[in-house]
Amino acid sequence: MNKSDFYYGKRVLLPERKKKLLEFCRNLDLHFKNLSLLDLAFHHRSFSNENEDHRRYNNERLEFLGDSVLGLATAAFLYDDMEDHKEGDLARIKASVVSEQTLAPIALEKMHIDRYLVMGRGEEMSGGRTKKAILADAVEAVIGALYLDSGYGEAEKFVLELVVPEIRKTQNDMGNHDWKTMLQEFYQKKHKECPKYELVKMSGPDHDRTFEVKVHLGSVSYGPACGQSKKKAEQEAARMACVSLGVEAPLA
Repeated sequence: MNKSDFYYGKRVLLPERKKKLLEFCRNLDLHFKNLSLLDLAFHHRSFSNENEDHRRYNNERLEFLGDSVLGLATAAFLYDDMEDHKEGDLARIKASVVSEQTLAPIALEKMHIDRYLVMGRGEEMSGGRTKKAILADAVEAVIGALYLDSGYGEAEKFVLELVVPEIRKTQNDMGNHDWKTMLQEFYQKKHKECPKYELVKMSGPDHDRTFEVKVHLGSVSYGPACGQSKKKAEQEAARMACVSLGVEAPLA
């Protein structure tokens, strides 16, 4: 007997509900052997609270399981994908990607989970179908259900289809920070003065200039850094200083 069948016996699903669940699977190219597991993933606790016969029929346990699968699959991908980055970079990206702020839009825009949720009347009336926490929890519950139904490999594949685009967005954001502002805030807080930028060299024709800039923090200098404008060279010099000083770039 499959362990998921032991803990989550197959329930009799009404034809209309089964049709909707199959629609969900088809849209995301998922294949569930036990559709009752998927059905459970969409049941919010407000439904079980209002229905005595379904007191324990909600997605909280699947959410707990799916959260761990989501975290592991994301962490393993980042470990392989960002081999030149330190642990802090991986941790910050993982925290951003598995957050409610990221999962809720995935739930609405890619998975359309709001169409399949089952909740109590009170939660329904208060706009529960679009609440970020409920949507994010349901994403994790679906992942947990898929893990029980089909194993880690299928669950990992599904997780990466959801999160890799978000990882790429976050990685790109990390490369587009205002390094000058970051360096100034860091340095001013410690030393009560601003970094000083020095244009040390300018070369090339008017239409193709190259600027070289150093940034001075007291008696310590970083650079020179090059750019096709003075502003870009200053940003690069500030980035070099931030990297050397261990100034962490915040996630967008």
